[in-house]
Amino acid sequence: MSLNKLALIRYKTIDQCLTNRARKWTLEDLIEKVSDILYDYEGIKEGVSKRTIQLDIQTMRSDKLGYNAPIIVVDKKYYTYETPKYSITQSKLTRGDLDKMHEVVGILKHLNGFNHFGEMSDMIAKLENNIYRQEKPGKTAIQFESNALLKGIDWLTPAYQAILHQKSVLIAYQSFKARVPVQGLYYPYLLKEYCNRWFLIAKHKFKNGLLNLALDRIQEMTEVPGEIWQAYPGVDFERYFDDTIGVTKIETDQPAKIILQFNQATAPYILTKPIHPSQTVEKEDENGIIIAIKVVMNFELEKEILAFGEQVKVLAPRNLVGKIQRRLEKALGKYAQDKKPTRVTQKQQESPRTIRDDSSELF
Repeated sequence: MSLNKLALIRYKTIDQCLTNRARKWTLEDLIEKVSDILYDYEGIKEGVSKRTIQLDIQTMRSDKLGYNAPIIVVDKKYYTYETPKYSITQSKLTRGDLDKMHEVVGILKHLNGFNHFGEMSDMIAKLENNIYRQEKPGKTAIQFESNALLKGIDWLTPAYQAILHQKSVLIAYQSFKARVPVQGLYYPYLLKEYCNRWFLIAKHKFKNGLLNLALDRIQEMTEVPGEIWQAYPGVDFERYFDDTIGVTKIETDQPAKIILQFNQATAPYILTKPIHPSQTVEKEDENGIIIAIKVVMNFELEKEILAFGEQVKVLAPRNLVGKIQRRLEKALGKYAQDKKPTRVTQKQQESPRTIRDDSSELF
């Protein structure tokens, strides 16, 4: 086992403890926490010595790794960061770190040419861009969709580790409808990203069926070593969302054949960026295209259809046609309440607005 890897785990664990200012951390507390993490992640049973943690704190305080962590001791007993919002995860990368990242990107580029690693292009581009921005602050060559205000992203790593190592977790979850968080014991199975939000697919110990927990609604998450993780029978999580747009689904949901008609202006975008991998073209002519997708009917599907506005018409199934029609009528009713007439110029009548080739109005 690489010593550098173990040291990094210790540094990150100490950092997580010191950033948690809701609790006071003695040296013994840090030793116990690091020992628990090393056992959970690496199976190391002998724990960690007091001398090792003291040297780790000294290293984090120094410039050796570029951390310069402002670690202080309060009341000659409790360790904390003097700067409340400090974390080593916010530290700038050193030249050595950047050189190593260049090596990693080079290896990933090589592997990307093999079938087993054929879906890494986005990740490689993101890594290269991050390295470039570290070396040349303020410069960027590519921009990815992101949400800087997204909450709950800190739970991504602990949730992933819990799934990877099959650990039960105690989660304090506050839905948008709840006034206060509610604690529950969960068995986590899958992390799913949709529209820049992350969701944890898990089962509550005392409830039936799978639950979909948004990471931005999680208030606390801690592993429960004494609770044995339980597998969820009958579900292949590798393919669970293959017939789904979004993340809203239960095990009993069955996909339906959805038939959509798009006008001529929108057709090229639907052909070059399919709505779903199951998409097939049923008909194509000068008036546009008719496509079919086979997916579960849920809120996200309706949202996807409504996003195209007047450019799409639902042809089947009949119950989905009715849902979309009712939602459009309700939306139109909100504008109908405004009795002030909208003036339409002669130019607008003669030149209706169409989608430009740069797709700025569609997406």
